[in-house]
Amino acid sequence: MSFKNLQLIEPVLQALSKEGYTHPTPVQEQSIPAILQKRDLLGCAQTGTGKTAAFVIPILQLMHQQPPVQDPRQSIRALILTPTRELAIQIGESIEAYGRFLPFRHRVIFGGVPQYSQVQAIRRGVDIIVATPGRLLDLMQQRHISLNHIQYFVLDEADRMLDMGFVHDVKRIIAKLPAKRQTLFFSATMPGEIKQLADMLLTDPVKVEVTPASPTVEIIDQSVYFVERHNKQSLLIHLLQNKTIETVLVFTQMKHAADKLARSLNKAGIHAEAIHGNKTQNARQKALDNFKSRRTRVLVATDIAARGIDIDELTHVLNYELPNVPETYVHRIGRTGRAGASGTAISFCDWSEKIFLSDIQKMIKKTIPTVKGHPFDNPSLHSGPVVADQPAVSGSFRNKGRSAGGGKRYGKTFMQRRA
Repeated sequence: MSFKNLQLIEPVLQALSKEGYTHPTPVQEQSIPAILQKRDLLGCAQTGTGKTAAFVIPILQLMHQQPPVQDPRQSIRALILTPTRELAIQIGESIEAYGRFLPFRHRVIFGGVPQYSQVQAIRRGVDIIVATPGRLLDLMQQRHISLNHIQYFVLDEADRMLDMGFVHDVKRIIAKLPAKRQTLFFSATMPGEIKQLADMLLTDPVKVEVTPASPTVEIIDQSVYFVERHNKQSLLIHLLQNKTIETVLVFTQMKHAADKLARSLNKAGIHAEAIHGNKTQNARQKALDNFKSRRTRVLVATDIAARGIDIDELTHVLNYELPNVPETYVHRIGRTGRAGASGTAISFCDWSEKIFLSDIQKMIKKTIPTVKGHPFDNPSLHSGPVVADQPAVSGSFRNKGRSAGGGKRYGKTFMQRRA
């Protein structure tokens, strides 16, 4: 199927052609027709499936088919709510690309930068706002933004909203939306609280589910290196002597660990930068731009900061520390192997992380191959009991993170503080 089969208008088809896109991904193929029929939509899709285009393209077309709004105070017709600044910026870039031949104005709204230019743009009139919850609420409370005329509402990355503690802010925003609207709800996973939120928001939705968690990782070449914690840095430097590793996104759990590792890599002659929540927006965007353009070979990131990183040719993802939530592992390695391409995911595992590895392998229904005989290998780590009471901080929170419903609410909150 091509985009021409989806009954898209000529300006959108021209924009897609200019971007080099001819065939929709499965999530686009299923979502676009339903949205064009003005149905609410519940989408469960992993990263790299093309879900941003799945909602941006039909919203642009629906808006184009309506008469223009003359009053700038009533011009905001679409609101896209997303958890991170990086993801908001990327959605804004998608609107720019797909709407290049349409007369719509959009603005990306997020915190960490002065609000003056955002407020001035809103006063001049915008059709679409892409926003993170905190700054949007600030501008609403200051009466710079009214949601009274919103016709299209997109809640993107709903599960990450939960992880980051934004659910209450999201509910406050929802309370200000018109009752009559079209709502599009996207989440990579559907824990209980997210399902409740979806039930509250959506009316008779079309359900679209593509690339479930387990198959997502099948096209990615995965491996695990067992290594003592104090040898992880040396092992990473050793692996990076392999020049075929062109770009690598390295995940750590804590902000200070990301900074420390980036400094150590640079001292070893490996160009690296860190990205996390304590960095300024300008610093984060510069680091991301450097990584995308390959001026930086290694980007060290925490999970929350990395959400929204979309790099088509990322060759490697490396888990310097394994996450205590199996779904997070899938999100991490999904940064490579985008849109059906191959990719490589490497994980380091010490004693305290063996139980995390066990959980991950259960979820993906696959035993991750072990690399043996590397310079920092410890054969005793390859076997032995999987225990939860190791002295490391991450291990000590392992069992406390489980709730009766099977989720890891406590563990996620703890990880949120660390990221």
